[in-house]
Amino acid sequence: MLYYIKKYPVSLTVILAVIYLSFFKPPATELGTIPNLDKVVHICMYFGMSGMLWLEFLRAHRRDRTPIWHAWLGAFVCPVLFSGAVELLQEYCTTYRGGDWLDFAANTTGAVLASLVAYFVLKPKMMRQS
Repeated sequence: MLYYIKKYPVSLTVILAVIYLSFFKPPATELGTIPNLDKVVHICMYFGMSGMLWLEFLRAHRRDRTPIWHAWLGAFVCPVLFSGAVELLQEYCTTYRGGDWLDFAANTTGAVLASLVAYFVLKPKMMRQS
């Protein structure tokens, strides 16, 4: 466990922030009247989570020969599965939150966008630098 804390400290902090944001009871504000604002927030949360996982993976494994499918598994598949679990927990374990398929789709969209940016933009830049 200490290995992951040392290799991925910011990613773990982002994951904890996403967990908190997923389960706290938000106050009622006028922002709730903006249509689909929560979907944009979901995309941003999972773009940040997946993007940070990609960034820290590429930084931590720049010099070794770790296969790139490890990054796809840890920085794309895991956040998507995590978001599905969070949506199910919101539906069945809270009274003030409800699991929503469109939230899951927004989460997945954020992870897809972050993975595409990381693979096609960030990875080539980091490989040139090493």
